[in-house]
Amino acid sequence: MLKCRRILQSSAFKKSLQYYTSSASDNSGYDVVVVGGGHAGCEAAHAAARVGCSTLLITHKLSAIGEMSCNPSFGGIGKGHLVKEIDALDGICGRICDMSGIHYKMLNRSKGPAVWGPRAQVQRNLYKRHMQAEIFNTENLTVLEGSVDDLIIQNTCMNSADESISVNTKHRCNGVVLENGTRIESSSVVLTAGTFLRGEIHLGLQRWEAGRLGENSSKRLAQTIENLGFVIGRLKTGTPPRLDANSIDTSVMTEWKPDEISHPFSFMNDEVWLPVDQQISCYTTKTGPELKPKVLDTLHLNSHVAEETKGPRYCPSIESKILKFPDRNHVLWIEPEELDTETIYLQGFSCTMPEDCQLEAVRTVAGLKNAVILKPGYGVEYDYMDPRQITPALETKKVQSLFFAGQINGTTGYEEAAAQGIIAGINAARRSKYLPFFYVNRSDGYIGVLIDDLTSHGTNEPYRMFTSRAEYRLSLRPDNADQRLTLKAFREAGCVSQKRKERTELILDLVENAVDVLKCVRKTRSEWGEFVDRTVISPTSRSKSAFELLAYNGINNRVIFDLCSKELKSLAENPLLCERVATLSLYSQLELHQQKEIEQLRKEESLVIPQNVDYSKLNMRVELCEKLTMAQPINIAAASRIQGMTPSALIQLINFVKSGYPS
Repeated sequence: MLKCRRILQSSAFKKSLQYYTSSASDNSGYDVVVVGGGHAGCEAAHAAARVGCSTLLITHKLSAIGEMSCNPSFGGIGKGHLVKEIDALDGICGRICDMSGIHYKMLNRSKGPAVWGPRAQVQRNLYKRHMQAEIFNTENLTVLEGSVDDLIIQNTCMNSADESISVNTKHRCNGVVLENGTRIESSSVVLTAGTFLRGEIHLGLQRWEAGRLGENSSKRLAQTIENLGFVIGRLKTGTPPRLDANSIDTSVMTEWKPDEISHPFSFMNDEVWLPVDQQISCYTTKTGPELKPKVLDTLHLNSHVAEETKGPRYCPSIESKILKFPDRNHVLWIEPEELDTETIYLQGFSCTMPEDCQLEAVRTVAGLKNAVILKPGYGVEYDYMDPRQITPALETKKVQSLFFAGQINGTTGYEEAAAQGIIAGINAARRSKYLPFFYVNRSDGYIGVLIDDLTSHGTNEPYRMFTSRAEYRLSLRPDNADQRLTLKAFREAGCVSQKRKERTELILDLVENAVDVLKCVRKTRSEWGEFVDRTVISPTSRSKSAFELLAYNGINNRVIFDLCSKELKSLAENPLLCERVATLSLYSQLELHQQKEIEQLRKEESLVIPQNVDYSKLNMRVELCEKLTMAQPINIAAASRIQGMTPSALIQLINFVKSGYPS
């Protein structure tokens, strides 16, 4: 806690937070203009600047840059993969989390490492201050406090050989117009408007225009987008009440301590800023039967719930939970927002009933009978664009040089927004330099899965990432995001620093060397019995290498690495790298098999699937057969985009079609 206060109060830190405010006359042109200072906007602006473009970030409030307006956490299952990939592309949110987390935990450990979910409970004010320090001190990046009301649109007739430009494009975005009439020209514009496009806050029966509490919505900009012919929908989301920590009884709750070894999000870090013994615990509690009448009796006072607008299926309000599952006890998380404040975020209790009704409902929960609400929960309804109107580069199909990223594309969550932001920023910069776009494919990363899902299928509800959405998840692990993306981005995107490139090469060399050394240490089952429990090793006549042994359950990996301590000294001292090598052992054979499947699938993507295929004859899960029957994909590429389809299932489908069943 003292360490945290020192960082926030240090003169060096405060000095780095000198705001840049442009005067109305300072309207010189930029390569890239980014609208919005949320998680998508920060990543987009920083990425464009790293590519070498003069970049302007425009936001309603300088003080709100990097604001965590909803949950005080980053990562989780699926989402943690995105943060690791953003970092591998030299993005910033992972590094900032490593500098501001107060509780680090790896989720989903009961499953294999491929689907583990790194997560951090984050101190809000520290995250925001570190993010602002990063943004305000980035070369090529200028920040302006202001409101964008319009876009500078040029009508144009496209006759370009550039395949990234749609033949239907009739407009080009050449900049923005501020609320005061100032025109700022640019080669590319990235819109990361979040919930601000015609945003409306709901609390009970009260409704008022706002992007989030205390900040105005963007009505004129929304009208400009509509006038350009974009298909617009409405989505809604919500946030739970914040509670006074002194009013909570955690003795009747389940305590969740941080991991003994914290896993940093950033590949540039070997450890996080806060030692484990200074990190705090989170708690869980459950709702009881007393909550049900409190919710049902207030529905007539709750306009947000009555709306037909789609809300988040995977992070529903407490009202939606009670309506859909009235007899269940629902798990709630008690999440501290800061080390040195008394505010608690009641995760899982998003609600929009009147404030006095919220208090009555909260007090039915175990451990919260004396709870005090510091800030009520509320809902937000806002415009979003059908994401099928953007390309995989996140450039809009209707307007060249205009890019969309974040909630404007129908997603929910900081991580999904930041992932789109970094790709949009890279490609907006590359558009301004007349360079080819940078793409992340489904087989490259979860970012590719996210973008492909959105641009291929669209969404009619807030989209969030899950590991089940990735068909190549065995090879798309959190631990190898740098191996998959960093050197690729250095070569193809120009967004990765030389320092990160060199560190990545060093880490990959260490891992490769460790694998080679461990493969050379071979012993028979009986010989291994001197060091480990040989009963966990399957009886076999052939000897096994130390690398193979790392994949066995019940083997103490520390013993294996100690056998080679001289050759692997630099690696053996780093528990995270040791874990990475062990994970590589576990998946080595599976990865080779999956890589062959990926190569085969790429060759067969254009294979046409006959319309009269009877999918029930396929020897695969009934659920997948039903999805194929409903989707009726025209080819293998289309089938691969069906959620839940695995490479092995697609190989089965290829063989099925090629065998002539039916012809």
